Amino acid sequence: MASDQKTFVFDEVAKHNKLDDCWLIISGKVYDVTLFVDDHPGGGDVWLRATGKDVTVDFNDVGHSAIAREKMKKYYLGEIDESTIPVRRSYIRSITEKIHNSKNGTQLIVVLLVGIMAAALAILFATSSY
Repeated sequence: MASDQKTFVFDEVAKHNKLDDCWLIISGKVYDVTLFVDDHPGGGDVWLRATGKDVTVDFNDVGHSAIAREKMKKYYLGEIDESTIPVRRSYIRSITEKIHNSKNGTQLIVVLLVGIMAAALAILFATSSY
């Protein structure tokens, strides 16, 4: 990293929370994606939920391509001082992360799978002719 690297505090990033002034945080880096808003396949709703926030988990959950990650470089502004990100305004953990970190994650997965199987069997028996 260069010594002239800009470091932002969360409150500064959070001010850029509109479609015509859209900054976000991904993996400790700050991006100004204002010029990309119209070209993004997810549209404006995605950006309105993401702008001015740490969206690391959401970004990774979507499974962005290597090409998308490469394009990010041109929107890069600097680093975020992670100690300034308030817990209440940081990202919302994904369902998969909650299950993975949960002590009862395995049981929850089993319950979900049993429920899906029961629903599939109910449909199968309802549509079969005897």
